Amino acid sequence: MSRIRPSLGAREDLRQPQFHPETSFSSLLPSAHKPLFDKILIANRGEIACRVIRTAKKLGVRTVAVYSEVDSDALHVRLADEAYCIGPAPSAESYLRIDKIIEVCRQSGAQAVHPGYGFLSENAQFADRLAQEGITFIGPPASAIVSMGSKSESKNIMSAAGVPVVPGYHGTNQDPEFLQQEASRIGYPVLIKAVHGGGGKGMRVVHSTSEFRDALESAQREATKSFGNADVLVEKYIQRPRHVEVQVFADKLGGCVSLWERDCSVQRRNQKIIEEAPAPGLSSELRADLSEKAVAAAKAVDYVGAGTVEFIFDNDTSKFYFMEMNTRLQVEHPVTEMITGLDLVEWQLEVAAGNPLPLSQSAIPLVGHAFEARIYAENPRNNFLPDSGQLLYLSTPEPTHVFAPSLEAYRIPVPEGSSGFTPVHNTSAAIAPTMRLEQGFEEGAQIGVFYDPMIAKLVVHGQDRTEALRKLRTALEEYKVVGPSTNIEFLRTLAGNQAFIDAEVETGFIPKHFNELFPPVPEPSHEALAQAALFVVLRDHPAPSTPSPWTTLTSRRFAGDVYERTITLQSEEASASPSTVHIRALSNGRFDVTSHTASGSHTFANVSAHLASPTAVTASLDGALVRTTVVSQSPPANVPASSSPSTMERLHVFHGGRKTTVVLPSPEWLLSLGGDVLGAAKGALRAPMPSVVVEVRVQVGDKVEAGQAVVVLESMKTETVLRAPTGGVVKAVGCQKGEMVEEGRELVDVEPEEGDA
Repeated sequence: MSRIRPSLGAREDLRQPQFHPETSFSSLLPSAHKPLFDKILIANRGEIACRVIRTAKKLGVRTVAVYSEVDSDALHVRLADEAYCIGPAPSAESYLRIDKIIEVCRQSGAQAVHPGYGFLSENAQFADRLAQEGITFIGPPASAIVSMGSKSESKNIMSAAGVPVVPGYHGTNQDPEFLQQEASRIGYPVLIKAVHGGGGKGMRVVHSTSEFRDALESAQREATKSFGNADVLVEKYIQRPRHVEVQVFADKLGGCVSLWERDCSVQRRNQKIIEEAPAPGLSSELRADLSEKAVAAAKAVDYVGAGTVEFIFDNDTSKFYFMEMNTRLQVEHPVTEMITGLDLVEWQLEVAAGNPLPLSQSAIPLVGHAFEARIYAENPRNNFLPDSGQLLYLSTPEPTHVFAPSLEAYRIPVPEGSSGFTPVHNTSAAIAPTMRLEQGFEEGAQIGVFYDPMIAKLVVHGQDRTEALRKLRTALEEYKVVGPSTNIEFLRTLAGNQAFIDAEVETGFIPKHFNELFPPVPEPSHEALAQAALFVVLRDHPAPSTPSPWTTLTSRRFAGDVYERTITLQSEEASASPSTVHIRALSNGRFDVTSHTASGSHTFANVSAHLASPTAVTASLDGALVRTTVVSQSPPANVPASSSPSTMERLHVFHGGRKTTVVLPSPEWLLSLGGDVLGAAKGALRAPMPSVVVEVRVQVGDKVEAGQAVVVLESMKTETVLRAPTGGVVKAVGCQKGEMVEEGRELVDVEPEEGDA
């Protein structure tokens, strides 16, 4: 086990302890306050590890990071005071190794462990082992993790406590035939859900009995890999649900409060993508009922620390049902911090040290509205499949705050005689919009295939929902990433969708509004094409620092002709018609630029342009001076040139709040050398992303039907089933179970039957 000490460098502002006179705990008497830990270990990685480190630094608590071999240069490693390698990249050999984490605690002298979310955060055995070693687990007791970690047991506890639950089977009989019978009894559609699951893993919606067995096997396999337990439950699937959850907090002295609710309804692949607080459209009575039920749920299991009680809210009946309790800090906790002005990680450390909750229920603010958008490395137009690769370019909006600013001054007192669970929501406070950025990666970092593909979380707060949403849209327009595919453009479209603006949210929001969220990709604008072409010309023929007749020869001909060049640019969509841009260099160092697209042409005359930086073009277009970010992305070095856009140089143009990607076609001579090796045959199945092969269901010579499952892949803890594109006979199998395959690898080739050819 190796150890490194990080060196100070960039992002110094996030490392140094900061003095905050108005902390959540300023009202506590010094004599009653137990000291915090001297040193804690964070058993996690990425943005949540960085998030915990920042609060620890603020409080003067030293931090210990752990990392896998592929994370040796990760941001959380560099932010921590100490860091220790605990194994290879696979989670099972590093971040899930309880023995190695405990060994690092002993070696470093860490007195407590913060588990973050995911990995070991809801592992009762881990909490027990730490207790046996005399190390504090910054989380609930193991008994609460067991009770609430089991979806079956937790639902039974909730029923006994008077909390409504969704109809379903929550027992221990896992016989597939019995579960299928229960599904028929409940009535389709049903939801298969891993008993020990979370984060959308081990979850499948089944619409008919013919789909049940395949869905059950897939859910169980995913549950086993993610949680080490294949048990599932089967529930009625509510057709128009909202996902509403309540943040609860409890101390070791019996105190328990609600920090109000969040709406996390908009999801893809059963995982949250954008969250907000408070949940829009709830009456004060319903908010109070939700909070009261959530606190009762926490008290029923003697809960301690931060927890989230999740409810399904039926849009058709306005009834809510207990879904599950997450016994950890949630990914989306910052939106709660923003509407309360609190630091929930600080609360965790205080409660773990044995201190009481700092605020009573009636003293917790509810001010304004907050959104969190999760920035993922994924391709929304390819069913949100995760992506990987290096962050070649990263430019983010400038955060206004590191932590949520205090809102105590804007809290409206609860009227006398009212329940503490019925806050007065202040949506008229004279507060400026604020923005936080919770990120775990910097430019140059590698987004790998072994972990969750989340890059960062963009968190905004405003006086009301309208202002917060406007701030979110602006921030997303300023967020620029080149490297792996991201969901930023999709999030911007979502934040501008009228149904979302009107708060008509439900878990089926994306499929319901699919056509609006995924309109046809527009052809590049003339402005974007002009700037891409100017970037190429200025890059290929940089302006000399001291012009002379000889240094300007690249722009001239000896007969006095002015240099002209036509640049072909095409969309990433192979079916789209290419565009051309004709650039004519004028004698005064300016340019005439004419772009031609399928829909028409446009000329920008007498354009002044120069490269302001290697990734920025400054140009005057139709009288407007614009500075545009243009980033070149070279094709993979080991892939031969072909007609596939993935083998060409890409130009990413950030203009007008949008990202336009065009490709420079490879020259004919290069195509003839490389051969069109990536031209896919009709029956070829290729890996859509770097993945691990989970299962190969066919052999050479097998006859398959169109749509038949042939290969199962796993990337970033998500399973993807590849199906035969056509009926025929398996001609070749290019992968085997357990193998790591790169994007574009041909996995199975099906020779079409004569009728399908």
